[in-house]
Amino acid sequence: MVSTYVSYLTVARNLNASLSNVASQATVARDSAYYKENIDKVTTADEFMSDYKLYSYAMKAYGLEDMTYAKAFMKKVLESDLSDSSSFANSLSDTRYAEFAAAFKFAGETKTAQSDVQRDNLLDAYEESFDTEAEDIADATDYFEENISSITSVDDLLSSSKLKNYVLTAFGLSTEYTSTSFLKSVLTSDLDDADSFVNQLDDEVYVNLAKAFNFNEDGSTDGDVMSEDQTSLVTSAYAVASATIASSETGEAYDTYFAAQIGNITSVDELMSDVKLVSYLRTAYGLTDSETDNFISAALKSADIADAIGLSELHDAFNFDEDGALADGDTAQTSEQTAATTAAFDENYEVLIANTDTEDAVDNYTTRIASVTSIDDFLVSNDDDDDDDNDDLPELWEMALRAYDIDPDSVSRSEVRKILESDPSDSKSYVNSLDDDRFVAFRKAFNFDDNGDVTVPLQAMSESVVDDYAAYYKQNKIRYLESDELTEATDAADEEITYFREQMATITTASEFLADDRLVSFVLEAKGLDPDDVTSDALEEMFSSDLDDEDSYVNKLDDNRFAELVGAFNFDQDGNISADPTGTVQQRGDVLETIDAYVRLTLEDDQGDSNTGVRLALYFQRKAPEISSAYDILGDSALFEFFTTSFNLSSYVSNMDVDKQAEMIDNFIDIEDLSDPDKVDDLIKRFTAMYDMANGTGTTSTALSILTGSATISADTLLAMAQLKSG
Repeated sequence: MVSTYVSYLTVARNLNASLSNVASQATVARDSAYYKENIDKVTTADEFMSDYKLYSYAMKAYGLEDMTYAKAFMKKVLESDLSDSSSFANSLSDTRYAEFAAAFKFAGETKTAQSDVQRDNLLDAYEESFDTEAEDIADATDYFEENISSITSVDDLLSSSKLKNYVLTAFGLSTEYTSTSFLKSVLTSDLDDADSFVNQLDDEVYVNLAKAFNFNEDGSTDGDVMSEDQTSLVTSAYAVASATIASSETGEAYDTYFAAQIGNITSVDELMSDVKLVSYLRTAYGLTDSETDNFISAALKSADIADAIGLSELHDAFNFDEDGALADGDTAQTSEQTAATTAAFDENYEVLIANTDTEDAVDNYTTRIASVTSIDDFLVSNDDDDDDDNDDLPELWEMALRAYDIDPDSVSRSEVRKILESDPSDSKSYVNSLDDDRFVAFRKAFNFDDNGDVTVPLQAMSESVVDDYAAYYKQNKIRYLESDELTEATDAADEEITYFREQMATITTASEFLADDRLVSFVLEAKGLDPDDVTSDALEEMFSSDLDDEDSYVNKLDDNRFAELVGAFNFDQDGNISADPTGTVQQRGDVLETIDAYVRLTLEDDQGDSNTGVRLALYFQRKAPEISSAYDILGDSALFEFFTTSFNLSSYVSNMDVDKQAEMIDNFIDIEDLSDPDKVDDLIKRFTAMYDMANGTGTTSTALSILTGSATISADTLLAMAQLKSG
């Protein structure tokens, strides 16, 4: 009679062939095909369990075949929230139930307007945008100041797009639609000639622009193109025009601009035509948006109107008559009035600076986005929500647009809606028709479906799968460790998990993923694979394989874990992120794991029909790398039988105190040895020898030789002899 160990070797030494033979059996192949074709059609636990072929297949795959009848119990398992340590599946001592629940997503993926990573990335970009803005203003101003002195003609200025755009921005003019020939006519006008081009425009903006430069009518200069005062006026105007948040630098620029311009103002209309001066007055005198420019204009002209609308202080700061003009010899303000206005501005602007800390805006965004269930919710103004304390904060969409370097004033709410309703994966969608990567990035930061409702975030790896891989990775990293080593390994694993979660939310192609060695190592180690054993070329070929083609590269590999790993990603065959592979209650990778587990369990069952010892040996070989402590053996009846048989222990040891049993196991087995295939094989040799002795199978002499280590016949020789006998 062939020994149990030789029978085990017959299967284990050719495990892939053995599994392939089982998988090709007519019944197994048919049941596996049915499972693969139909699991994606169910969406609830009830639907799943009502299809007995699907349900019983999965139960067997996860070693729960004897619990198939207990549907009410298993429904509670399947619908457990595995992120809750007190959930039903997690509360069961048998970890197979939590593993079974993890393979399915009946608790549902979380639908959210933004995942935590999407939200945090947007808010980080939003906050960084203010620093970037200040740096950009400083860089542009440095360039202007360094290069303007080299300009000797109007053509020199207008031929430099950076200098020209700087000037246009400073004066609030369009950098896109203001023609160069028009600008040349403005800049070369004779300001003293009432009939000159710029004076005929009857627009103080263009007059002030012409005053900022010293060009002759032929475009030449007789000396410096700009004086220090003129340069200061333009740079301060640029800072004021470009800044979108209060800062000390912007406040100084406002003061400089006001001081330079107010002395040239000769009428209320002229003052009101300068948006920067009006903004300065609004801040200085605490005016709100409800006090329109017409109110300001009327108050500047009439003391009675100013008194009636509460703007007497503003009126008294200027010297205009009721027609909005100045009497002969008067100026818009005396030096004392200018000083008082400047002091008032500085005091109020300090308050604005203090209030421009983005913390309140970020807190409001975080709070509100968490309750957003549709695009309609997202576009509700702070004024119209239930919080009265956030009315002065920036709107959600304004913050989001700014985060992607889009001027919120350039996009209407209706346009934002059209963008968010677009499908970024459709080349003909509205967002893609804008031909601007910023808008596509903005759209991809949110998870809205075709109806404008929130949906599950589409990531390279679904969030539930990310959770699974994070758990696998951590388990593998801290297994066997204690005390300080456990603490250090846990901290290191948590750091890698944080990186993994953050980066997987940004990956959109297989090539991006494969280019990040840190991510690649993470997923390989999570699957129990050594990154040093896998080449980059092999990984590229795996990820370009067709998982539905049995003859594809990844499906022909000896280790099924590689196909399971590729199936864990939501990439199409071209390596692009896609909703097609995401599945419903089970991801592709989980489907493959279930089928592989079913085939392996069937193999073990088939072997057990002729020799229970072989079945137990194969089971131990499969489970050994997952064992973290003696309690894992105690909690698994098959593993406990393997242990008691291996060391010829009475079944009565199970009556001992559980901690004593664990101590006994640790005395016999170094748990860390179970991660070493050679030491696992040594234990299997011992088990099979003791099993044969206890059950009268095999030959006693062979069994004793294997047990005592005195045999000179190798395992390979034993296997070859058995094959000869069977032939």
